[in-house]
Amino acid sequence: MATTAETHSFDLRVESVRALNALLHDPHGGAVRVCHPDGAHALAVGLNAPWEVELDGHVGYYCAGMNAQAQITVRGSAGVGLAENMMSGRVEVFGNASGAAGATAHGGLLVVHGDAAARAGISLKGAAIVVGGSVGHMSAFMAQSGTLLVCGDAGEGLGDSLYEAVIYVRGRVASLGADCVEQELDSDDLARITRLLAEAGIDGASAAEFRRYGSARELYNFHVDNAGSY
Repeated sequence: MATTAETHSFDLRVESVRALNALLHDPHGGAVRVCHPDGAHALAVGLNAPWEVELDGHVGYYCAGMNAQAQITVRGSAGVGLAENMMSGRVEVFGNASGAAGATAHGGLLVVHGDAAARAGISLKGAAIVVGGSVGHMSAFMAQSGTLLVCGDAGEGLGDSLYEAVIYVRGRVASLGADCVEQELDSDDLARITRLLAEAGIDGASAAEFRRYGSARELYNFHVDNAGSY
């Protein structure tokens, strides 16, 4: 593995994913550029140090899973489970993301500049997810806390069984899931949207163009009249 004083250069056509992840578990952190990821799975998983990781190409399943502290950039698209259970830090993808991007993420910022497929932000627990394109069906399903901001459209069943997470959508929503309703957009929402767009580096969108969706809170406690919605 060739290195400089500042940045490691790691070629996955020469070295293994295990060797890469072993390097990235150094608690002191650092910077690494990964060449030829070629869709490999479980890259940059379980980081818990101030690493800066650039993956120069497409990645497979569970990239950046359980991330804490690290700044991870994907110069391509990502497979299922991107940034799953992320705790902190930043994960940024300059392509598209497959299903369940940001699932159960507790903290940090996930940015997908392209589209995110079905169930983006499923069971979200506090992180912020910004999608420059559209999201697929059942996005933010059972999202408990945090924010999903979508600059494009949203598929069917958006926010199904939503708890206290907040969803902002700029485009068209195919349908809302159980207990998810449109809510008034206030000054705090406008400030939050503006901040997230700036942090994500997304231009050309105004906060006032978004609509807010949240929980109607009718499914918090069981009621027989709502039995078909659970």
